[in-house]
Amino acid sequence: MGLEEKLPSGVLLASVEKLAGYARKSSVWPATFGLACCAIELMATGGARHDLARFGMERASNTPRQADLMIVAGRVSQKMAPVLRQIYDQMAEPKWVISMGVCASSGGMFNNYAIVQGVDHIVPVDIYLPGCPPRPEMLMDAILKLHDKIQNMKLGVNRERQVTELEDARLRRLPLVAGLHPGGHG
Repeated sequence: MGLEEKLPSGVLLASVEKLAGYARKSSVWPATFGLACCAIELMATGGARHDLARFGMERASNTPRQADLMIVAGRVSQKMAPVLRQIYDQMAEPKWVISMGVCASSGGMFNNYAIVQGVDHIVPVDIYLPGCPPRPEMLMDAILKLHDKIQNMKLGVNRERQVTELEDARLRRLPLVAGLHPGGHG
């Protein structure tokens, strides 16, 4: 016999974390950073056929101070990298990043000195979206996966602990150069 059975109907029980997560995921405002052909697919996602407004994302921010999601669509040149970082730094916390397309995720076919070989060298990326260019449906799927991540995010001290645990787990998965691994001796 639980508490739910003793309450009258119409009473909602939820934690503050769950309610805050639901509110955050339902009001994600993107700051689009379209740099190449992936930007065309990004624009198509906001059109009538795909309609990002269904997910509370109809307001694309022209200022980073009002945005909490950066969608990097296309290849990032070395000259554009500091601008991308500056826009990211101006965004309010909490903030998320989707790397859209193979060029943003890994440099794509442009393996040269002028193109950054993955936007994760500049800003932390939450979702990598493959494809050249990825279809609008794929972007919408990535956004829904990000919504799940946002909704289940912890708050306060629990969030800091969760972020630290995730970062440690990612560092343990990375292939490290001998002598550079944490806690090890050359």
